[in-house]
Amino acid sequence: MRDGKRWREAADVLAGANGRFPEDVELLYEQAMVDEKLDRLDEMEKLLRRVIEIKPDHQHAYNALGYSLADRNLRLPEAKQLIQKALQITPGEPFITDSLGWVEYRMGHREEALRLLRDAYKSRPDPEIAAHLGEVLWVSGQRDEARRVLREGRSRDAANDVLRETLARLRVDL
Repeated sequence: MRDGKRWREAADVLAGANGRFPEDVELLYEQAMVDEKLDRLDEMEKLLRRVIEIKPDHQHAYNALGYSLADRNLRLPEAKQLIQKALQITPGEPFITDSLGWVEYRMGHREEALRLLRDAYKSRPDPEIAAHLGEVLWVSGQRDEARRVLREGRSRDAANDVLRETLARLRVDL
């Protein structure tokens, strides 16, 4: 259901599973990610904080909560702290480094954002990381490099939602 983007059905199944296994951090995490897709931010946050309570070294929960806040321009200092905690648990992890770069960008720290996003993209040339790096390059006036990175991201996965949304929002012609 999740792969088919049938979010409501996935949420119902996960809620049922979590009712049977309330301490299963992976089920709680998955339900939080589906709630994020349904824009149920309060529920997502509650579930991720429960994951952290049960398993304080669950770097994905810290990163997911921090990134979700940053992506919505909410509580940016807290978002940064959450993502930094995730990086303490898993230093150098490209997706978490990407999240830190994204929160730095949201906080107006473009140079630091570019440094982090370039590092993340070099380690893992993922389409979502490409979208974030491409956006920061684009708004920083580095349009040729932005197009190159965005083209590379699109060649890896033209259907990536974050990349497609970024290209449409910025009106980038590749």
